[in-house]
Amino acid sequence: MFDKVLVANRGEIAVRVMRACEELDIGTVAVYSDADKDSGHVRYADEAYNVGPARAADSYLDHDAVVEAAQKAGADAIHPGYGFLAENAEFAGKVEDTEGVKWIGPSADSMQQLGEKTHARKTMREADVPIVPGTTDPVEEAEEVKKFGEEHGYPVAIKAEGGGGGRGMKVVRSAEEAEDQLESAKREGEAYFDNANVYLERYLENPRHIEVQIIADHHGNVRHLGERDCSLQRRHQKVIEEGPSPALTDELREKIAESARRGADAAGYYNAGTFEFLVEEDESRGPDELLGADANFYFLEVNTRIQVEHTVTEELTDIDIVKWQIRVAQDEELGFAQSDVDLEGHAMEFRINAENAADDFAPATGGQLTTYDPPGGIGVRMDDALRQGDDLVTDYDSMIAKLIVYGGDREECIVRSQRALAEYDIEGIPTIIPFHRLMLEDDEFVGGTHTTKYLDHHLDQDRIEEAQEKWGSDTTSPSSDEEVVEREFTVEVNGKRFEVELEERGAAAIPAGNAGSGGEKPQPAGGSDDGGSDASVDGDGESVAAEMQGTILDVNVSEGDEIASGDVVCVLEAMKMENDVVAERGGTVTQVAVAEGDSVDMGDVLVVIE
Repeated sequence: MFDKVLVANRGEIAVRVMRACEELDIGTVAVYSDADKDSGHVRYADEAYNVGPARAADSYLDHDAVVEAAQKAGADAIHPGYGFLAENAEFAGKVEDTEGVKWIGPSADSMQQLGEKTHARKTMREADVPIVPGTTDPVEEAEEVKKFGEEHGYPVAIKAEGGGGGRGMKVVRSAEEAEDQLESAKREGEAYFDNANVYLERYLENPRHIEVQIIADHHGNVRHLGERDCSLQRRHQKVIEEGPSPALTDELREKIAESARRGADAAGYYNAGTFEFLVEEDESRGPDELLGADANFYFLEVNTRIQVEHTVTEELTDIDIVKWQIRVAQDEELGFAQSDVDLEGHAMEFRINAENAADDFAPATGGQLTTYDPPGGIGVRMDDALRQGDDLVTDYDSMIAKLIVYGGDREECIVRSQRALAEYDIEGIPTIIPFHRLMLEDDEFVGGTHTTKYLDHHLDQDRIEEAQEKWGSDTTSPSSDEEVVEREFTVEVNGKRFEVELEERGAAAIPAGNAGSGGEKPQPAGGSDDGGSDASVDGDGESVAAEMQGTILDVNVSEGDEIASGDVVCVLEAMKMENDVVAERGGTVTQVAVAEGDSVDMGDVLVVIE
């Protein structure tokens, strides 16, 4: 077995992997950015290494920094979790080529073949797995999108090859939208997955989202662990996942699962992965009816990694998927046959996002967990990395924890989930717990007739606002005027040098030492004390400021441009979502204070308009 595993991730999934390692008597190594120095996964690990500034591209996505951290720590394996570098075939190949370090995941070749969606579609088609009509080669020009729309009809989905979870996906509803949506999808693909290639698919208007968990070893054994239903989504982001699906007959369930196994065999796949499918819903179907074996289903994509919702499958099968990932990477053979896999009971996972569902799921821009008291009891599992008093880190995904509930059947699971969510006490930041409680009283969700479009197109927004008012917690954090003084020291213990950071709160400032003494306050990578744009505002007119912390993906205006009210002046990425920043009034641009790639804080001036 491995001696030490570096987890190339953060937050709850990093802790989840570390717990599996601990039970296998394996040491753990965390990596962290400047923003995460006090985060839970750093506390949990046996040792931790800083890999760069807050911006993910400069830290968690820095291939060399992560590999160097593993080498410094003497780790003999790297587990990527999900997100960040988990589906990056280039990084996986780099780890495979690093002497003494193993990659806990599918091979780089498999990731290349299945992780990039155009390759995956070709593989599935050859394996006789049904696929949605679409392209199998990257799309470069808007004319290709228009031509596809003319042939197959609108709407058309543009998807990033390396994407998943709605990242890098844009929907084109007319030829006029093709160019802007194509550029936006490419931009997101580059920003999130280091891959700007995109492809096209016919956009299904009313599908269910069904996925099959796969685990395979190096000896040719492939097992499926049943399906999960992830149809409750907002803007293509899953919020509640459950298993088994409340909409499928056993015959349809088996057809989809066998398609996933067939696809994994055809790709020579090993380790954990998820085969995702879209199932066409019968809009006339009632809660007491199920979709039969004649229902249409289509391959969507393969996630060549562990998924957020793997916990649902673990509750249903009593199989620790993360442990088997580690064992497979050590060339162990799967210790169970397909006939040994039984799905018992029902499980649901609730993503606890730091968002205000009543405000269009707007992510929190800061705050402190003044109260953090998660639920417990029979059938309740918490995956988190938080503790009371922690500050909210807003530089990354808004999901801060996961609540997983198990019951003997779906009815018991729903009742137990209502109890667990009512017990979950979080104050200091907004969360979508009130939204989850609403869903457990919603006829469509309880009846299992919802589709991926339900939240975005059918749910009454007033009901979400009422739920937030009824069940929302206190989101105010106590203010503190105490001064925090930071210093860095280099110390030596038994001949080994260490960099030590010291924080003093509420004390008088420590005088800075001379250059080279270790007494200077460290400067952020961006060159300004606040880590954001260091441009001064010298233009005349009204300022357009950032409404949240994030990264500038694109600047659409230049000094001297004439713009109208409502024009997009720049695109701000926050919480892995693109946000158009628009001018509230027209005029002449007198200053552009930011550039592509800049990090900005809430309130930073972006553009000045006269």
